[in-house]
Amino acid sequence: MTVSATPPTAPPAGDRPAGPVTPPTPPDVTATPPAVVPPRPARGAEIPAVRITGVVLTLLGVLLLGFVVHLTLISEIRYDRSQQVAYADFRKDLAEAVAPVGQSGFDNQILRLGAPVAVLRIPALGTQQVVFEGTTAGVLADGPGHRRDTPLPGQAGTSMIMGRRAAYGGPFKGLPLLRAGDQVMVVTGQGEHEYRVIGVRHGGEPQPPRLASGAGRLVLATAAGRPYLPTDVVYVDADLVSEAQPAPKRRIGPGSLTRAEKTMAGDPTAWTALLLWGQALLIAAYAVSWAWARWGGWQAWVVGAPLLSALGLAVADQVARVLPNLY
Repeated sequence: MTVSATPPTAPPAGDRPAGPVTPPTPPDVTATPPAVVPPRPARGAEIPAVRITGVVLTLLGVLLLGFVVHLTLISEIRYDRSQQVAYADFRKDLAEAVAPVGQSGFDNQILRLGAPVAVLRIPALGTQQVVFEGTTAGVLADGPGHRRDTPLPGQAGTSMIMGRRAAYGGPFKGLPLLRAGDQVMVVTGQGEHEYRVIGVRHGGEPQPPRLASGAGRLVLATAAGRPYLPTDVVYVDADLVSEAQPAPKRRIGPGSLTRAEKTMAGDPTAWTALLLWGQALLIAAYAVSWAWARWGGWQAWVVGAPLLSALGLAVADQVARVLPNLY
């Protein structure tokens, strides 16, 4: 018996793969997926407000430190320059015999605040300063000031000169060291006048005896206590030992002084300027911080440092005017 086997049927030629068939590779479930890198923000993307605020606070902290430097260093440089200029001007007025001898000038107008009226010399302290008219904080930044409702030194009556204890050169920081008998010399448009110290007192202590008719006295006043932390006012009383000079008719009485001209008073008119300069400084600080974030630190400081320095000095000057005038 013959058995015939039927061969397997092959698929059509057109359905066969051209080459050997490779089974698909199963996925490797243990492989770590690739890290997704977030796209870098565009250069013009918005800078977070928190970053800008942090930079602004840093800048304001630096400016606060700059204010301290202003009071302790830059203010002294300003004081020295003001004294040099005023001394040259006053010497010129003395040579031309036009130095003021009263509350008014030769034009019969009330002397402007800050006009030089005298030169004060205290040999025991080794100091010499130009004295200006007025006792506001702004005037006392340039040197000691003559209280306008009192006669000029050398004239009959009680004259008063106020000066700062520490800031802006601290011209009166040595007043508590004076002792009875020390000499005080003052030069005005009426010549040179000599005083002798009779005592040093603090606010609330008994005042010296009343002056005799036609006699003269000089009172020097400044803050007492630690620098920039005064606790009181110290006064030095000195009697005129040279001949008293005649005084023109007074046009400013005690009731005519503004609050800013009294002892330990700030200048309330400086608040407006302080507010405006402070706003300008804050805007500039934000602008510099924005430039810092956009351009980079070096470029921002090249542009912003001069601007911030100028505005910082303006703000510091106004703050000093708001503080008590004898600091």
